[in-house]
Parts: sequence; structure tokens; C-alpha cells
Amino acid sequence: MGVELNHRISGQGEPLILLHGLFGSLENLGGIARRLEDNWQIHALDERNHGSSPHSDEMNYPAMAADIIAYMDAQGLGQATILGHSMGGKVAMQVALSYPQRVKAIIVADIAPVTYHPRHDDILEGMKSLDLNGVKSRKQADERLAEFVEIPGVRQFLLKNLERIPAEEQTDSDIIFRWRLNLPVIDAHYQNLADAPEGDGPFEGPVLFIKGADSAYIQEKHQDTIRRLFPNAELKIIEGTGHWLHAEKADTFATLCRRFLEQ
Repeated sequence: MGVELNHRISGQGEPLILLHGLFGSLENLGGIARRLEDNWQIHALDERNHGSSPHSDEMNYPAMAADIIAYMDAQGLGQATILGHSMGGKVAMQVALSYPQRVKAIIVADIAPVTYHPRHDDILEGMKSLDLNGVKSRKQADERLAEFVEIPGVRQFLLKNLERIPAEEQTDSDIIFRWRLNLPVIDAHYQNLADAPEGDGPFEGPVLFIKGADSAYIQEKHQDTIRRLFPNAELKIIEGTGHWLHAEKADTFATLCRRFLEQ
């Protein structure tokens, strides 16, 4: 069953759908949206169980791809280009493989169409273990999360998912914050998100993979799978960046996207 995705539309031109990664929201690609909305109509989406989109007990790439098609139908978009980072890149690839006629092109940021070993176990355990009882500020939440997640930047990213409970919904005066994302379902279905997109392909349209030079998510051993599923793919590498390449070097990332989109 599809869900009606929360979204933000900006700019004018051909439609470009932006999809964030795991634990993220549409705000994560806001810098890229601002850099491209002069020539494209940007559709930034919160994927299911993330941001302000509805929660669902189902969490896998076919279902998430169907959400994108339902969104396109609702917006009257017959075809669109899709840009996705990490998990969002896998969703973009799934849409292209399952609904190729609806996809003009895709841009995949630092992820390959393969199954990965679990990489977020510590983060999931930390978020599940965070005791929100008595937390009165994000600073307090950060101090408690530091027991489980060492890197400050990662904690700040995760804590963007923390929201204050409206006063009329509060049932316990000592619990005023909650997770905005659907943490139990993401945790229960995490293996689905580590899996490769489904489909034998190929998607014949143009595809741009962008890799952070310091990231290990796209490797040489993945090239055969990429070529089999996406024979018209090209790869660009941004030096001095890791997995968060779109934030670390936003201008370079946006320039690569613009050149590809203008072809």
C-alpha cells in the first residue's frame, strides 16, 4: 500500500526528484535543490517512515519505488529525472528498473546496486537505547546519545529526527521529545535497506554515479553489476569527500549534476 509522501516543490523547468538517505529527510539535499532550482522544478521528498511522511509497517525498495510513482501520478508527472543519495539512490535505481518508462535519467550519489553488510548497527542501537525520559533540550539528548554514537557530526544529523511533542499530545511530563522517523520499522526491516534493488534490468536511460573518493560504497568490484543493470552509466569521483559528498562539496556535486542534466 503506497503512502502519500511529504514534499517540497521549488523552481521551474523539467522535474527533478530528490531522495535522501537513511535516517534523513528532504532537508538533507536542500543545498543541492537551491543550486539547481534555477533550471529545474525540484521535487524534494520525505521517503516513507522518514521526515514528515507517513509511517508504514512495510519497508523495502519495491514499496518505496511505488511511493515515488504514486507521487508522480498525483503531481501529473509523466516522466522525471531522479537524484538519490545512499538509500535514496537505491530507491532511484529501483524506480528505474521497475518503471523505466517513467524515468528520464537518474543520478546516484555514493551507492551501488548491491547488497551491503550491515553498517548502521551501532547507530540503530544508540537511537533505540537513547532514554528520552527527562530530556528537556537537544543538548541533553546529544549528551546522552554520545554514549552510543561517538562522532559529533553523526549525532547532529541523527538528532534532526528528534521533535518536540505538541503539548496536547504529551501524556508524560517527563517525555517531551520523540523520534520523528519510524525507528522500530526501520530497525526491523534494516536488512531490506541493505539489500540490492530488485530487477534484472537493464535500464537503458542515462545514469550518473557520483562517488566520494574517500568512501567505500562504490567499489571496482561493483562495476560489472552496474554495467549489467545500467549499461549507459558513467561514474564521476569527487576528491576529498566521503559518503556525504553532496554536503561536503556541494558546489562540485551540483556542477556535475548540472552538466549531466543539460546533456
